Amino acid sequence: MFEFPKFPQHSVKNDVLSGLTVALALVPEAVAFAFVAGVDPMVGLYAAFIMGLLTSILGGRPGMISGATGAMAVVMVSLVAQHGVQYLFAAVMLAGLIQVSAGVFKLGKFIRMVPHPVMIGFVNGLAIVIFLAQLGQFKAPDASGALVWLQGEQMFLMLGLVAITMAIIHFLPKLTTSVPSSLVAIVSVTAAVVLLDLDTRNVVDFLRSMSGDENATLAGTLPTFSIPSVPFSLETLYIILPYALILAAVGLIESLLTLTVIDEMTGTRGRGNRECVGQGVANVTCSVFGAMGGCAMIGQSMINVNSGGRGRLSGIMAAIALLCFILFTSSLIEMIPLAALVGVMFMVVIGTFEWATFKLARRVPKKDFFVIVLVTVVTVMTDLAIAVIVGVIVSALMFAWEHAKHIFAASHINEQGSKIYEVNGPLFFGSVANFLELFDTQNDPDDVIVDFGKSRVVDHSAIEAIDTLADRYNKAGKTLHLRHLSHDCQALLTKAGSLVEINHIEDPNYKVADDLLG
Repeated sequence: MFEFPKFPQHSVKNDVLSGLTVALALVPEAVAFAFVAGVDPMVGLYAAFIMGLLTSILGGRPGMISGATGAMAVVMVSLVAQHGVQYLFAAVMLAGLIQVSAGVFKLGKFIRMVPHPVMIGFVNGLAIVIFLAQLGQFKAPDASGALVWLQGEQMFLMLGLVAITMAIIHFLPKLTTSVPSSLVAIVSVTAAVVLLDLDTRNVVDFLRSMSGDENATLAGTLPTFSIPSVPFSLETLYIILPYALILAAVGLIESLLTLTVIDEMTGTRGRGNRECVGQGVANVTCSVFGAMGGCAMIGQSMINVNSGGRGRLSGIMAAIALLCFILFTSSLIEMIPLAALVGVMFMVVIGTFEWATFKLARRVPKKDFFVIVLVTVVTVMTDLAIAVIVGVIVSALMFAWEHAKHIFAASHINEQGSKIYEVNGPLFFGSVANFLELFDTQNDPDDVIVDFGKSRVVDHSAIEAIDTLADRYNKAGKTLHLRHLSHDCQALLTKAGSLVEINHIEDPNYKVADDLLG
């Protein structure tokens, strides 16, 4: 599904260098997502550090990078606006506890139920979202403070630097993979801008334009421990619970889907339940250290894997490097031109998007291609959690519709003059209408046998359909016999229960999904 540079083996050097590359790319994203959520930039940077460090140590997917994300930031913004940042920290704490519970109860396995077309739509949608997010870097504030597109020489310079960055990332691996091409590109373009004194926007310009503070800087201190300052009451729980549930769901969906993508890229398998626990512990820790929380970042994870990062050390290195930037080298990081980071993210977009999607239009069933397009569009228009849920529901309905067509019956008259219907295929809510149309109640003989030996009765709708069939034959004054039904079916049938012919040797033994047997 994805192509990326081949590294001969896992190595400490690759992990360290890829982690450093990720840390450089994390800075503007963490700042941007903090502004989206309506909190101080340092709250986003602390989240990137804490999430990245703890999920790398405790999580279930080595090489996957976590931090502050846009998907969670858009959920946080209304809570911060209405109740303040302390309520956000409380909601993040509760969300973390919910995520830990999901891991403890082994709910991470359900990510395997996400169909492949939904996965393709997910990565395509996120690639488009990442691309659109980078377009904001081609804008700068005018005299009134409004963001407008760069003009003339500044725009051409920005585009040129982006193109050079992308060229280095693309061509350097053909010469050597001893160092990550993304890191070389960032360092080279930064050096060129500084040495040639080129007038282009850098990280500190971005920070100051977003904050409106001409003295804003990335320099900071270590995060300090502090319990969220909110009343411990049912009213507080009533406020934060809806946000916590959404944050936990969004965080786990994005993290587990990113885990699946990284699994496919590396040919290894992560541990979903452990990742749930790791994400939860990291979010709880964020809440008591003044950080906004987060989840897995597919863009940064792609940078890491494409740069050779495979082990936990790569994520740990990224987090520690980010903290060092904040504490010691903020002035150097602030010099990095935005064009270099945009070029890196554009290459991530190219590597993430599944370009074979366009060829799939003719090769895969139309319903699968429809799901791919649907999930992609919903991801771009709303958010990935809604997109994945919609994709899974639509896929399930399409699956049910297809299997509803698979039920049929072969019929014949036996020597005694009875008509025998041999039902084939699953009988469930989607196929009950087709099932009832298989029988000719008015023209059938007085004695009718329905054999379920090659069928399976799945749910309560199927039981109701059998009862309806029995009622129809009863009103027509005809005798109906039911063969080869399981014990559960016999127990649930009301009108047709007495019509079942019991054969302890031949009757199948399977369960029916019905609350009455719960």
